[in-house]
Amino acid sequence: MCGICGFTRATSSAADRTTLKAMCDIMAHRGPDGEGLYLADGIALGHRRLSLIDLQGGGQPMVRSTGGLAASISTPAVMFDHVRGEAAAKTELADDAEPAPFARGQWVIVYNGEIYNYREVRADLQALGYEFETDSDTEVLLVGYIAWSEEVLQRVRGMFAFAIYDAAAHELFCARDFFGIKPFYYTVQDGQFIFASEIKSILQHPAYERQLNEEALAQYLCFQFSALRETFFKGIFKLPHGHFMRVKPDGAIETTRYWRPEYLADGQRAESETVDDIDRVVRESVRYHNVADVEVGSFLSSGIDSSYLAACLACENPSIKTFTVGFAEYKGERDEISWAHELAGKLSVENESHHITEEEYWESLPVVQWHMDEPTADPSAVALYFVDKIAARRVKAVLSGEGADEFFGGYRVYQAPLANQHVGKVPKPLLRVGSKVLRTAHVRGANYLERASEQVEDWYYTNANGVAFSPEERDGILASDVRERLSGIPSPQQLTAPVYAEARAEGLDEPTRMQYVDLWFWLVGDILLKTDKMSMAHSLESRVPFLDREVFRVAASIPTSQKLNEHQTKLTLRQAAERTIPHDWAQKEKLGFPVPVVNWLREERYYDQVKCAFTSTTAKEFFNVDELIRLLDEHRSGTADNTRRIWIVYSFLVWYGVYFGGCAA
Repeated sequence: MCGICGFTRATSSAADRTTLKAMCDIMAHRGPDGEGLYLADGIALGHRRLSLIDLQGGGQPMVRSTGGLAASISTPAVMFDHVRGEAAAKTELADDAEPAPFARGQWVIVYNGEIYNYREVRADLQALGYEFETDSDTEVLLVGYIAWSEEVLQRVRGMFAFAIYDAAAHELFCARDFFGIKPFYYTVQDGQFIFASEIKSILQHPAYERQLNEEALAQYLCFQFSALRETFFKGIFKLPHGHFMRVKPDGAIETTRYWRPEYLADGQRAESETVDDIDRVVRESVRYHNVADVEVGSFLSSGIDSSYLAACLACENPSIKTFTVGFAEYKGERDEISWAHELAGKLSVENESHHITEEEYWESLPVVQWHMDEPTADPSAVALYFVDKIAARRVKAVLSGEGADEFFGGYRVYQAPLANQHVGKVPKPLLRVGSKVLRTAHVRGANYLERASEQVEDWYYTNANGVAFSPEERDGILASDVRERLSGIPSPQQLTAPVYAEARAEGLDEPTRMQYVDLWFWLVGDILLKTDKMSMAHSLESRVPFLDREVFRVAASIPTSQKLNEHQTKLTLRQAAERTIPHDWAQKEKLGFPVPVVNWLREERYYDQVKCAFTSTTAKEFFNVDELIRLLDEHRSGTADNTRRIWIVYSFLVWYGVYFGGCAA
């Protein structure tokens, strides 16, 4: 896990070296163990290293010189390799440090991530006659590209975002992993391609002038995360997961999708066979994700996902450390920490925990938004920030349970199509009328009737459905001039329509279509982004064993009837987990992370803080302030729960204050 950056059309000038150094420095938290810079032949590449594999020999940028198959590996002249705590003393760039120019037939790589099966891939390459000088997965990835070009992506298991420069072709090859675990941002300014692991790194380049992308704001109000390929910064884009791109010598960019999820559900398979396959592949993935030259720990919450992974890891290493956070106001109740402590005792593993105080939570909001790069309205991002913080004091890598819900049918909203079958014979117009009546009377059931009157494509576009702003509510919350400028933007349903079309083409049923859409929006835009950014804020590698190609292959073969029913989610995953963890943990209802923001917003202290932000100059620039105050007052009085809508706007205002200035309180 590291940070990468670079740009084309570089020179060996002091100005470009200073720019590259600044791009690396701003994301030093991603890699405190080493820094590497390379400038030559029209390319600048930078790297911050968090060393977990081949601690001595895996430095980057890594250069491969090919004199036949027996090639030499080197690091550039301007390369720094150091340990934690010594970075400040060892990262000054000497004025006379001149890197050696490229020779024909050289490649250089900067890479962020882990290739967990790198030893098997290395053996395949050695069978072809390739020799290696390090024991790093970086060298395996580089040599794999030299040997197989983009086909190397079909041979690896892991998480990655990387760039490889081919000196002979003067071409830059960039790729992002299958599920979007690792981020990759880029922009093109006057023909110059600039990329990095974090947007704030790109902002250090003088060619980019920061400008807010208002369309990203509009979609964020409905999705609660940045849902577009173009980020909140105008002209800065995300390389989609499962894609690679080639940047040609003339600046042309070719983007190619190399992976597409395929669902091949076998309705005839026995449930016991499914459970066997899940348990086998999850244990195998945990073994792969435990590959490191440092200790790997695990998060441990009250839910099935982290509990299952921690138990599997304990089978590999009984002395593992686990980490949990909860909230102080829940002391004495059955909160995350009490569940985790009890399970840790049953597993005979160490557990370290921390109760987050409300003061800690609110004070951390600006730094969390700074690390996220784009605004996030997911309250659990702050909880992740603190659990990563305590874990980073003890280990350099942890296992985390992201992806299990999307793969194995874990969200309760996936049950909606099954419940809708009960009213399937009722005329759709009558259902819509009933929904409006219940909504006007503030009676529960309005969402149920509305969803039953539509196809899933018409209403489901994110897990924030029903709690974020609808497109109509968004129009009411935006300032009139902003709304006018954005009048022609796509609806959320139009954004998800192409993905639904793919899912329909594969003949997927409604719950599986929802999972498919979540792979392309919710998982990568919310869940994985906060996982990466909050762990990297503390120089910690977060590993996600459920998000493995082989785990997905098994999950994609499970029929919906074995994933969920009207009463329970993750049916066969729970059965598999019961082979390792107690019944109460395996069958526990999904709660998400119970952040008590709903109560805090009704306290005078935090009500006043948010109200100050809602009446600020920045708020008036983008929003209908009267409508913001109405939402806030309605929530405080207890007549409605507007927590998520309030938090979406407030989080944006905090983020905007961090990146564009202005008071967000």
